[in-house]
Amino acid sequence: MDIIHEYFQGDRLAAAMNMKIEELAAGHAVVTMPVADMLMNGLDAVHGGALFSLADFCFAVASNSHGRVAVAVNASISFFRPALSGVLTATARETHLGARIAGYVVDITDESGALVATMQGVVYRKRDTIESIVEARRAN
Repeated sequence: MDIIHEYFQGDRLAAAMNMKIEELAAGHAVVTMPVADMLMNGLDAVHGGALFSLADFCFAVASNSHGRVAVAVNASISFFRPALSGVLTATARETHLGARIAGYVVDITDESGALVATMQGVVYRKRDTIESIVEARRAN
């Protein structure tokens, strides 16, 4: 799984938003993100776009965990409660793994464990490998 961690070091938005991969296994990921002032909307809650970005990054980590490049073809999110402070945790689980298509559910919780949002996503699994992408980066 070290190659997956190296691959995601190239995700500059996740880095800018201080997201951290906490757990990684085949078809599973846990990512945290501290609430920061730059993430807040006009109601002083975490912006929906920031929540979607957290869920999307966790979705990407889980869906690429098998070593093949996976790209999103569909994602939708439902918001249940505002996130106001602390550290948010996104947990992705695989619901379907096919040769070309895979499905995931990502739950975002706050520090108390309350469900903030849930995202469902589908990826297309390309033939390219994560290892080939990382090797190409190393060569440059």
